[in-house]
Amino acid sequence: MLTATLIFLTGCPSEQVKKTGTADPSATPETVNLLAGMKAATSQGIMFGHQDDLAYGKGWVYPDGESDVKRVCGDYPAVYGMDLGHIEHLAPANLDTVPFDKMKILAREIYSRGGIITFSWHADNPLTGGTAWDISSDKAVASVLPGGKNNDKYKQWLDNIAAYFTSLTDENGVAIPVIFRPYHEHTGSWFWWGQKLCTTEEYIGLWRFTVEYLCKTKNVHNVLFAYSSSGDISDKEQYLNRYPGDDYIDLIGFDYYEMPDAGNQSFINNVSNVLNIITGVAEEHGKLAALTEAGYESIPDSTWWTSTLWPAIKDHKISYVLVWRNAHNIPNHFYAPYPGQLSADDFVRFYKFPGTLFQAELTKLDIYK
Repeated sequence: MLTATLIFLTGCPSEQVKKTGTADPSATPETVNLLAGMKAATSQGIMFGHQDDLAYGKGWVYPDGESDVKRVCGDYPAVYGMDLGHIEHLAPANLDTVPFDKMKILAREIYSRGGIITFSWHADNPLTGGTAWDISSDKAVASVLPGGKNNDKYKQWLDNIAAYFTSLTDENGVAIPVIFRPYHEHTGSWFWWGQKLCTTEEYIGLWRFTVEYLCKTKNVHNVLFAYSSSGDISDKEQYLNRYPGDDYIDLIGFDYYEMPDAGNQSFINNVSNVLNIITGVAEEHGKLAALTEAGYESIPDSTWWTSTLWPAIKDHKISYVLVWRNAHNIPNHFYAPYPGQLSADDFVRFYKFPGTLFQAELTKLDIYK
């Protein structure tokens, strides 16, 4: 009953959403401008993003100004992914070994040149103490909702996130706007918040409680909220089944990776089909759309960027595509090229397409103004 009550919590007033365009009616001017600027940028092209781009890459860790993407094409990505996993424990570094203090420095650098920051959150299982991938119980989500035994723990986790988001400021003390994309790939069942691990009502309740707590209780107002499914979407009804509502979401997307045994054409067809669905939803609901995670591990195809990724996304009105990280400590776990990598030359061709936007183009667009 407590969960059901959460479902009908009133969100941000609709007239205020129309006024600012953001799910949070009290969003900072810079955050409002970010959303408006991202929407405007879709008429210019599709932004390219990379997870942990500035933190590490193939053969290097944390040197200032380094980037595998920049080493290949001479420019930074437009969108930079980071992860908050382990912030729930106030650990010094996230689950991918990036120090949280270092991410603050990188966020300021990114914002200063007009780049976009998106945070995912691979939170540990609050019920079992295992990782985000611990699916041994279907009670974890219920346990953090009001009335659940881990609600106080979860509020402390959100306190940690709130403190971190509000600590992200530029040199003048202005809060840096970011995209927050928690509880992603929920249509799959490999995370504790996944399809088979909680009811529809519990998942929606989790989302709504999170947004309400951050914005209203903790006064976090520099965040856009992103809802992101896995790639197993067949129609609009399935995609919207666990949608928290327009008052809680700014951007919608999905994650999809090419599997070695599936083939390029399968990737193109599947990505394009799901993009047709979510861009339709985005149009109906007034939201941005994006391919929030994508890639082909180790990129074994020399022309993957121009012959597979680009054909999959080019005819769709999406804000960005973000490929996953180039791990410095896991051999062959990389999703963007580095100098000498098989697909590096093709990535340069992809970079030069008029329809792809990287940092240089984004800086000129000045989307935060």
